[in-house]
Amino acid sequence: MPGFSTLPDLALRTLGGSVVAASDESFAEKESLIRPGRPGFQAETFGNKGQVYDGWETRRRRSPGHDWALVRLGVPGVIRGVVIDTAWFKGNYPPHACVEAASVEGHPSPADLEAAAWTEIVPRAELTGDSEHHFAVTDERRFTHVRLNIFPDGGVARLRVHGEARPDLSVYDGLGLDLAALANGALVTACSNEFYSAPNNAIAPGLARHQAEGWETARRRGDGNDWLVIRLAGRGVIRLAEIDTTNLLFNAPGAVSLTGLDGDREVELLPRTRLQPDTPHRFRLAHPEPVTHVRVDIYPDGGLARVRLHGHLTTP
Repeated sequence: MPGFSTLPDLALRTLGGSVVAASDESFAEKESLIRPGRPGFQAETFGNKGQVYDGWETRRRRSPGHDWALVRLGVPGVIRGVVIDTAWFKGNYPPHACVEAASVEGHPSPADLEAAAWTEIVPRAELTGDSEHHFAVTDERRFTHVRLNIFPDGGVARLRVHGEARPDLSVYDGLGLDLAALANGALVTACSNEFYSAPNNAIAPGLARHQAEGWETARRRGDGNDWLVIRLAGRGVIRLAEIDTTNLLFNAPGAVSLTGLDGDREVELLPRTRLQPDTPHRFRLAHPEPVTHVRVDIYPDGGLARVRLHGHLTTP
């Protein structure tokens, strides 16, 4: 699997993504394109429009042209790769597709987006049915929207837009923010173990609904402890740490510690501190030194639902 697939899906609905318009959605709704999780399917489940699909499906085109869907990224960023997934579409998938991207600030309407300048980031490529298609992207520009074009019609289950978040943090000037939020540009850059679930889940938006929506490691049988490193949204001073073990009833860590990193300098933000299962913990921190990364150590293993590190960006 390509390396870009470990990066956040910037289009994901749970990150705030939206399918703002589509040329057609006669058979299956466009919103399914950015739904979290693998597409589901149950054979011989028919509704008024035919077989029910967990994806986006257009009618059979009888006129010239092609179908398309416009997606607003939940978090603007640099796109490193795109996945077009035709899962379960076996006789009704589009034979070809391409992807374009645009950067449009503010809150554009579909008409505004139609008039925008679009850049092709995935050239027209052949698709097959019931398959994931991975396309690396080399454009270094920051984009806010993508357009999936399918030729001429058919069904696509999911569109994944993996990349590095580049949000506009100027709206927080003079205010505090969660420096560890994925939506603000933070990213988990290293992790000791991700056997059960991905470490970037720990900095995802919202609350974890179940333990799979957090970060959970395998059971540790040797010495040491598990850990992850968060690259903050920017260099900043952290005042409040939230360590949430919600949903982790019998697999929460026994303790946690936080270490700030700034180049070669290490700053103890939170000494080793006991945790309770299924509990949101909040710790005031009294270390004014700015840092760029934070190492979260859990002892000895287990999982965290969310990590929030509230503070202020420092002046560059």
